[in-house]
Amino acid sequence: MTTKQPLQVISTDKAPAAIGPYSQAIKLGGLLFTSGQIPLDASGELVEGGIEEQTHQVFRNLESVLAAAGASFQDVVKATVFMKDMNQFATVNSIYGSYFGEHKPARSTVEVARLPKDVFVEIEVIASTIVE
Repeated sequence: MTTKQPLQVISTDKAPAAIGPYSQAIKLGGLLFTSGQIPLDASGELVEGGIEEQTHQVFRNLESVLAAAGASFQDVVKATVFMKDMNQFATVNSIYGSYFGEHKPARSTVEVARLPKDVFVEIEVIASTIVE
C-alpha cells in the first residue's frame, strides 16, 4: 500500500498574504506550485504605476515565495502569465526575460477580461525543489 505525500503550505511575509481561501504556494514532493501573484506589495497595497511597475512587483513576489521554499527562478519549469491587454506583451516579455536570464521555462500567456483588483498582470509558476 502506498501513502500519499503530504502537502506543505509555503508562506512568507515578504509577499502579500493570500486575499482568499488559498495559499501563496503548495509544495508536493519535489514540485512547488505558486498561486498567481498580482502586483501587491508585502503589506497588501497595490503598487502605483503601469504595466512595468506591476510586472516587476509580481516578479518580486514570486521571488519571495520561491525563496521561502528554497527555490529560485532557475528552478521554474512552467510559468503562466495572465494579461489584461496582450498589446502590452512586449513590455511584459522583456521584464520576464530579465528575471529568467538564459533559463527558459515552458510558458503560456493568455489575455483575460479581468484580473483581481483590476491589475494588468498576474503570473503563477511551477518549480522543482529537488536538490541533487
